[in-house]
Amino acid sequence: MHMLNLGILAHVDAGKTTLTERLLHTAGVTDELGSVDDGSTRTDTLALERQRGITIRSAVVSFPLDGVTVNLIDTPGHPDFIAEVERVLGVLDGAVLVVSAVEGVQAQTRVLMRTLRRLRIPTLVFVNKIDRRGARDDAVLAQLARRLAVPLVPMGRPTALGTPAARFVPGLDPAAPDALADHDDALLAAWLDGGVPEPRLRAALAEQTRRALVHPVYFGSAATGAGVPDLIAGIERLLPAACGDPAGPFSGTVFKVERGPAGEKIAYARLFSGTLGVRDRIPFGGDRTPAGGRPEGRVTGLSVFEDGTDLRRDSAGAGRIVKVWGLGGIRIGDALGLPGRAYEHHFAPPTLETVVVPGPGTDRRALHVALTQLAEQDPLIDVRHDEVRQETSVSLYGEVQKEVVQATLADEYGLDVAFRETTVICVERLTGTGAAVEFNKKDGNPFLATVGLRVEPAPPGAGVGFRLEVELGAMPYAFFKAVEDTVRESLGQGLHGWRIPDCTVTMTHSGYSPRQSHAHQGFDKSMSSTGYDFRGLTPLVLTEALRRAGTLVHEPMHRFRLEAPADTLGALLPVLAGHGAVPQGTGTEGTLAVLEGAVPAARVHGLEQRLPGLTRGEGELETAFDHYAPVVRGPVPERSRTDHNPLSRKEYLLNVTGRVAG
Repeated sequence: MHMLNLGILAHVDAGKTTLTERLLHTAGVTDELGSVDDGSTRTDTLALERQRGITIRSAVVSFPLDGVTVNLIDTPGHPDFIAEVERVLGVLDGAVLVVSAVEGVQAQTRVLMRTLRRLRIPTLVFVNKIDRRGARDDAVLAQLARRLAVPLVPMGRPTALGTPAARFVPGLDPAAPDALADHDDALLAAWLDGGVPEPRLRAALAEQTRRALVHPVYFGSAATGAGVPDLIAGIERLLPAACGDPAGPFSGTVFKVERGPAGEKIAYARLFSGTLGVRDRIPFGGDRTPAGGRPEGRVTGLSVFEDGTDLRRDSAGAGRIVKVWGLGGIRIGDALGLPGRAYEHHFAPPTLETVVVPGPGTDRRALHVALTQLAEQDPLIDVRHDEVRQETSVSLYGEVQKEVVQATLADEYGLDVAFRETTVICVERLTGTGAAVEFNKKDGNPFLATVGLRVEPAPPGAGVGFRLEVELGAMPYAFFKAVEDTVRESLGQGLHGWRIPDCTVTMTHSGYSPRQSHAHQGFDKSMSSTGYDFRGLTPLVLTEALRRAGTLVHEPMHRFRLEAPADTLGALLPVLAGHGAVPQGTGTEGTLAVLEGAVPAARVHGLEQRLPGLTRGEGELETAFDHYAPVVRGPVPERSRTDHNPLSRKEYLLNVTGRVAG
């Protein structure tokens, strides 16, 4: 039987989880429909999800169709949990994007469709809630075409719109040949010659959908079941089955990590090639061992998803989604077996952070352990611990995520915490080129190492590059590796304490003290270089090179789209300017004015609060991270350091060596 790994994606409250429940019920996996309001859904299993009625963690559940087993992955809709969606995208064969017939295209809808298109994931669109008062069909279709800017093929029309009797009447839209002919010259020629038989039209539709060239659109109601059988037929006939050779070399990717009742790690992985079995010993992750190799683990348990549940198996082959026990050091994004698809970030990283404040009686050590475990499930919360101030901060996408972290710590760990005011996360970019060098046994260098580094700016998005201008054989490879690893770690805190995401670092000088020993006494560490020397010296050299190059703090900027009554524009523009927003385009849609532009992330929340009063409650603002821009207002933001402060040589050497070099 073929496999299909299917993602359900949507803006929050579009009905995504309700659709998941309806699919399971229609497929015969469940006897009763779960309810989001009642907290009885199959995929929202966390107590917090049931209390709040939102999806926080992605969940996998399966159901059978004729000839296809679907592994359905329900993902969060709230933008604060976009990291969960990101990790799922890399394991999908196809997707269903859910849009509300009442609210239409929303901010998250656009973000998701842009990403699905960029990754070329075959996607069906399901316009939900046709039974609700205010539901629209033509208007939503026009909005989908205009605001998503993707080729759409309606697969039928709704009737009795906006009533409990609403139904979906299947039938290819008369304009379907036009949409399909854009990608098929032979089909275009046949259409111009007098028409295309429907079987050929449907074959072309399936072929182009699987190539993510067009997107079939279904209307329906997850609540009543209208249109859902037609959507299921589309899932079966139009989306591609999972591919992969079970007999090939083993390769997979971890997209979720959770902890079991006994605290053991459980990895969720998509297998792309080969077969995985219980008791297999497999490498995973990147180079994380001291010798530069990959850690290994022995699989102690394995589950696959079938008939609405997960079942223990001795082995599983390519195309499957599995749960794996026994890999103690596993992380989200790790490759299993042969490195296959690289784990990529498809969405912007968090742009906010806050300090976690322990409540009365909360043990700081227990809090740190709990936050570290939460970071295993969501690495982008990026736990930072400041030993000097005894403070722990976490990165966030928004206020809702902060509330969820607080509730999770209370419910699952019994820890009472509060948070300080949320602040934005900036970055630093080099303004020039700088170089520095320290030589072994010279000028007060207490480390038995020579390290020279040159730093140069790199374009945004280029990442950190590390190069050598010295011969690789000039000293043991482990010393070069120690320098590179320390450089990458140290760039997490620039001159103002912010991460430097894009630059090229070149090692220009190297040297070491060869292994020395006294007769009959063995290795003398005080006379011989070790990795400690290179790890200790590198931050000092790098910081001096950064000083000579100079850095500039950049703050996150969001692109915004604001729709408001045209007669409120006069009141809106001064407020936008006061919040640092720069309109870059204006237009009209009927009686609405549409403004697009950029606004500092730090000012978005304030703008959201002012908007209802300025627009009689009719304004709609959608924002998403777009880029970083130099800070031009107020003092330069500084971030407290959590390292040994290489900005001060005296303080650094006291922290690292316990003494100051002469």
